[in-house]
Amino acid sequence: MSHTHSGESLHTHQSSPQPHKTTRNILLAFLLNLGFSIYEFIGGAFTGSNAIMSDAIHDFGDALSIGISFFLEKKSEQHPDQHYTYGYARYSLVGGMITTLILLLGSTFVIASAIPRLINPIEINYNGMILLALIGVIINSVAAFITHRGNSLNQKSVNLHMLEDVLGWVVVLLGAIIMRFTNISLLDPILSILVALFILWQTILNFRSILNVFLEKTPNNISLDLLITELQKIPDITNVHHLHVWSIDGFHNYATLHVVTKHPAPALKTKIRDELKKHHISHTTIEFENPKENCSEHECHLDTTTNHHTHIHHHH
Repeated sequence: MSHTHSGESLHTHQSSPQPHKTTRNILLAFLLNLGFSIYEFIGGAFTGSNAIMSDAIHDFGDALSIGISFFLEKKSEQHPDQHYTYGYARYSLVGGMITTLILLLGSTFVIASAIPRLINPIEINYNGMILLALIGVIINSVAAFITHRGNSLNQKSVNLHMLEDVLGWVVVLLGAIIMRFTNISLLDPILSILVALFILWQTILNFRSILNVFLEKTPNNISLDLLITELQKIPDITNVHHLHVWSIDGFHNYATLHVVTKHPAPALKTKIRDELKKHHISHTTIEFENPKENCSEHECHLDTTTNHHTHIHHHH
């Protein structure tokens, strides 16, 4: 059985896009958010705006979850060891998961608190609201710009927080300007509900992609059928089966496979690895089998004459 656990392959996930930059971005986002949510509580109380108050609670939740993300993202940069042989990349996903759940709760809370205000709207200090919203748009745009340059799913959920904060403030700003000139205070709760619904939708999508990684679903951009077809074109390969492809963190893909060949040469392994690298698979474990050998895995009692589809053990 030939494995490929050279030191090089174990550390391939370390080549992720500037991990330290990601953590620094998340820390900056955390500090901005925390300071800003305190400022909002004061502003919300001062203007009497439900949209601002609920945004303050939401931002405080954001800050907490971003703080958690920061520690987990830091943890995810550790190198593989005896305990976590694949490294700590999934800690970053846990951060994304927690952030996403806090967002779900936050959005639900915003909607619940806005509904009673639809029935009896209250008087709002529009000028104060416009000023607060302007500052909100600026600060959150800076934070969104800082966090958009990362590549982990955790960073993605933090960036979602930031983007929806910008959106929220743009909407509050527009709403405040319209209310200032029309005096329709009903707009305040309507706006906060619309923003919350948009956030909910985005959050559910993000949650689904994190869940897929945890469930070891075959990554969306990889077709097992295509991989097998390509690999079986390589000279000396009689058959490829028992192929599994999964992702550690949503970016780094791993594969294990059985290859039937009469010539199990090291050069053949290199060809297989090169082919898989074209499909974004960075770490591969290959087991060579002789055509006369009977594969011990019950999923692939091997009959090389049958169509290769019967040998795929699908993850779906």
